[in-house]
Amino acid sequence: MTPHPSHLTPHHLPLTIFITGGNGQVGFELQRQFSTLGTILAPTRQALDLTDANAIDAYLAQHQPALILNAAAYTAVDKAESEPEQAKRLNAELPAQLAAYAAKQGIPLVHYSSDYVYPGNGEIPWQEDSPTGPLSVYGQTKLEGDEAVEKSGASYLIFRTSWVYAARGKNFMKTMLHLGRERESLNIVNDQIGAPTPARLIAQVTAMSFTTQGNSCTIYGLQAKTHLPTGIYHLAPRGETSWHGFASEIFAQARVEGQPLAITPEATGGIPTADYPTPAQRPLNSRMALGKLENALGISLPTWQSQLALTLKEHLES
Repeated sequence: MTPHPSHLTPHHLPLTIFITGGNGQVGFELQRQFSTLGTILAPTRQALDLTDANAIDAYLAQHQPALILNAAAYTAVDKAESEPEQAKRLNAELPAQLAAYAAKQGIPLVHYSSDYVYPGNGEIPWQEDSPTGPLSVYGQTKLEGDEAVEKSGASYLIFRTSWVYAARGKNFMKTMLHLGRERESLNIVNDQIGAPTPARLIAQVTAMSFTTQGNSCTIYGLQAKTHLPTGIYHLAPRGETSWHGFASEIFAQARVEGQPLAITPEATGGIPTADYPTPAQRPLNSRMALGKLENALGISLPTWQSQLALTLKEHLES
């Protein structure tokens, strides 16, 4: 007797999950979280050129995924100011292409966006329906990607997140650890406010969106169905801090873990954004309201400090 699809365990699933940007911080964690839910397709840049629209079409036609997780992005915020076409291809045109395929095939698409789509003023946390107003090419192209996904007719989830870092890859946490071991003092921007978000949390919540409803799993057979209504959701830890505050907490937790640091707490200075000019303008207010996602999944997101502790330990033990 053949078991009904709803009775299949994740280990019996033939579901094909296509993850773009699989070598990046979020893409790597998505592979880790979704590995028990089906067959993962996460081609390298050499295997699939995401800037080649024809190559994307051919790959989709060949593999016919049942779920697409789009973690690819052009994330070099300053470089995007001088490479707008490259940023647009990955941040706007690629998600539009993937969303069109998802709509045509009737499969879900998860797309990852950014706090940079908001104007970054004031101190009130942004809601998902707050007016957008990007300050940079990066932010503008990310917004164009969001809008293309929204208009596609696909079943989609857009997770807007902020200040992403991980135990692997290049990121603020690892840079600060490196500098903290070498330098006795540092000046770090203290007037940009947001929530540092580990890639693993992003991946965990994404998986929850598909696999938790009570104790049931609704990825089965050749279908994938999200528990969340189609739409945009903010995904970040609770709490807020500045880059200076984030760095200070990294150093404090590193000391607790027995890391030798040259820098001292009193030698970690705070400076305004105006004293650290960059090609791309940064938002000062990256606070994002989390209630929509928490209510939809019935969860309480953890604090950024507790998530830093987990990510830091993973990095130090690797």
